[in-house]
Amino acid sequence: MLMRDIDSTVGTPRHVRGEGWDSKRLVVAADDVGFSLHDTTVKEGTHMELQYQHHVEANYCFGGEGEVVDVASGEKFELRPGRVYVLDRHDRHIVRATKGDLRLVCVFTPALAGGEKHTPDGGYAPIAKASGSATTD
Repeated sequence: MLMRDIDSTVGTPRHVRGEGWDSKRLVVAADDVGFSLHDTTVKEGTHMELQYQHHVEANYCFGGEGEVVDVASGEKFELRPGRVYVLDRHDRHIVRATKGDLRLVCVFTPALAGGEKHTPDGGYAPIAKASGSATTD
């Protein structure tokens, strides 16, 4: 059984920050369970364009409000507590935190190593190339 809490990630390579966001990676590739699980905060007013070409990501909102936009179609989806969205087709998307800090539980497969930051194209390197050290933000 694996047991971990948020406090145990703070100040470690599993606590990753970028402009307008903060991610505490509670479960990572080294835990060998096939996915990673993150507690992520997107600060109010933040706008991030992302695309995970090498990962599938599911996001469960449990705080704040915002929206996710499918860049290809322009379709907008409201984010609020109790909503989930899944980027199952490596969708290029925009995440906006509009009312309070957006709080998300994020699940990635394949799992992240733990220390990754977004590459310039808004994604993460393939798992074979990823490492516990941060890449370019």
